[in-house]
Amino acid sequence: MMDAVWLALGGLTVSAFTSATILPGNSEVVLAAFVYKWPDWLWLALLLATVANSAGSITSLWLGRRAPRKELSPRLERWFTRFGPAVLLLSWVPLIGDALPLAAGWLRLPWLASIVWLTLGKALRYLVLAWGVLALA
Repeated sequence: MMDAVWLALGGLTVSAFTSATILPGNSEVVLAAFVYKWPDWLWLALLLATVANSAGSITSLWLGRRAPRKELSPRLERWFTRFGPAVLLLSWVPLIGDALPLAAGWLRLPWLASIVWLTLGKALRYLVLAWGVLALA
């Protein structure tokens, strides 16, 4: 039984990391299934999913800093100008979420603030999801 839990936690970690990059991952589905099956492991699962998903976005942020500065869409540039790194709170949103860390890297937004905001957004998303699963279980 313990081997299954650790294997599932490893799968959740990989899925969470890849979900924050351009690779497919579906970490929400994996986390929901894990929490439903092993609710006693909730906090470790949330921690691993948040750290791994944030690490994936930090990788994108780093890659954005390495890429030559490119022209962003006017709408995206306005968001970053108006809200700064706080816009990364939305880095969990499907479709735009993967592009936000890359854009933040291109714009050379401050590292620490960017990491804090994107990690907070990802943690909140996973908390809400886990709460929903437990409420339905």
